[in-house]
Amino acid sequence: MKTHAIASFHRAPERLNCAQAVLFGYQSITHDRTIPVVDFKPFGGGRAPGGECGALHAACLLAPKAATEIRRAFRGCAGATRCKELNGFACLKCVELAAHLLNEHTLSKTILETPPVQSPQAGADSASSDMPRLPNIPDDPPAILPAERDAGIGLNGRTVEYLSDCKAEPSWLRAQRRAALHSFTAAERILQWAPPSLAEIPLDGLRYYSAPAAVREPSGRAGTARVLDALGVARDEAAFLGGSQAQIDGEVVYGSLAETWARAGVVFVDSTRGLIEHGSLFRPHFGTVVGRDENLFTRLNAAVFSGGSFIHVPPGVQLTAPLKCFMHLQGGGSTQFGRTLIVVGEGAEVTFFESCTSAARPGPALHCAVGEFVLGRDAKLNYVALQNWKPNVFNLAVLRARLAAGASIRWIDCNVGGRLTMKYPCALLEGEGASAEAMSISVARTGQHHDSGAKMFHLASNTSSTITAKSVSIGEGRSGYRGWVRMPASVHRCHNHTECDALLVDRASRTDTYPAIQVRGYDNTAQHEASVSRLDEEQIFYMRQRGLSEDVARGLSINGFVSDLVQRFPLQYSLEIKKLIELEMSGSVG
Repeated sequence: MKTHAIASFHRAPERLNCAQAVLFGYQSITHDRTIPVVDFKPFGGGRAPGGECGALHAACLLAPKAATEIRRAFRGCAGATRCKELNGFACLKCVELAAHLLNEHTLSKTILETPPVQSPQAGADSASSDMPRLPNIPDDPPAILPAERDAGIGLNGRTVEYLSDCKAEPSWLRAQRRAALHSFTAAERILQWAPPSLAEIPLDGLRYYSAPAAVREPSGRAGTARVLDALGVARDEAAFLGGSQAQIDGEVVYGSLAETWARAGVVFVDSTRGLIEHGSLFRPHFGTVVGRDENLFTRLNAAVFSGGSFIHVPPGVQLTAPLKCFMHLQGGGSTQFGRTLIVVGEGAEVTFFESCTSAARPGPALHCAVGEFVLGRDAKLNYVALQNWKPNVFNLAVLRARLAAGASIRWIDCNVGGRLTMKYPCALLEGEGASAEAMSISVARTGQHHDSGAKMFHLASNTSSTITAKSVSIGEGRSGYRGWVRMPASVHRCHNHTECDALLVDRASRTDTYPAIQVRGYDNTAQHEASVSRLDEEQIFYMRQRGLSEDVARGLSINGFVSDLVQRFPLQYSLEIKKLIELEMSGSVG
């Protein structure tokens, strides 16, 4: 439903307003055309009764019994229900949110509980379509899934014991979890350098371990399989993947690996199975790249980690098809503490995609992940992350790689949405000739703060690294680059190039840059370039003279700002990332 609604909003030839777009999305799924689309035209542009958002008003008219819940959820995500009070929350985002909530309260059930109201203008002459009303699989994840395992709200010793009991963990791991919990409880909760919004995380009001039932197939019409189907797991798996996993809240609920790669010795399982079934491959690297006591959130992850991927690629094996993990948070109060470990043997190569989404439900949610990557001599790893969070998600991730001689890693990161993002991928270039590249795009709107960057530590001679970061701030959104490049005097002929560009869309937009560059020795070099620009009003004016609307002109200008970087992404994701940015920008400025 959401996809149909977004696609129709202000697009030729219909030029539907926000209310009409939600109705169009509803009709595209239900095939119920009792209400003519033209009848919702008076509700667009804040002209709905009481000044209510037209998209929200349409959703409430189509699901009257759920109107109170829809309005409550809409207010929780957007901050208001009246159109003029939705500062920084674009019309397109309102359409997306309203369509999602309508889907959640109607089409998530096998049969619609409530028929839509009659059109305010349609009388007895309005004839229903002859097309049947089919409960089609929606493109939005349906209603929240019941938890098969749930440790309850809050964090204490019982939470850790319950989690370990569910996983039947060995005594040594239970002891590690207890020690990490004690360390987390005793630690100072305030990080002096961190963004102030970090203090908004309600650490005592979250569910630290909950998970729905697992499934064997990624498609179906009920329960977990329905959610995975809506997330596109089966579609991507059939199209181009060598293996896939899906994690909902605290546990991986589905996993597969193509027989070709399984016969080659590739291991692709969740972290729990990696620990229990592949202990000889897992344990020697577990916790060796990211220490348990490095900061507050590594301690928290060590205490309650669950889910995440374990990948082991034997020496010489080069995967020609990528592996992918789908991560989904079900909404307010839910958490994910994934622990990912990727081990790439000598001369091996693998591409790993991570796609993160969340549901639009009121209340904060937390994604606090740790990723450890170990690359042997001449190994290659491409790590691509596309994170499209709802505005209530706090996204904190610690990602670090150790590279042997001749190894290379390529980080590609696209961050959209979320309340706060803190992510600084780190490469430890420990072998001569190792190289690392980090590319990132961040889009922050009002109420969002993206604090991201990269760290490159040159610990061997003849190593190289590149950091390229682009950020877009909309409304009162805030983005920041935080990087650290270090070359000690003991290494020689090392090189780094860093480039960070920021685009401010509105006068209240903000960007910050915090580079730390430590270069010693006489033959090591580091270059740092940074630019901040505003939207070119002359360019916008020119495009408007060519017949484009202001929204379309600004969207094209912003896409031009990031397009040179997007073109360097893998083909499978460059188009998806560009489309996501287009949807994020359309109708969002001005």
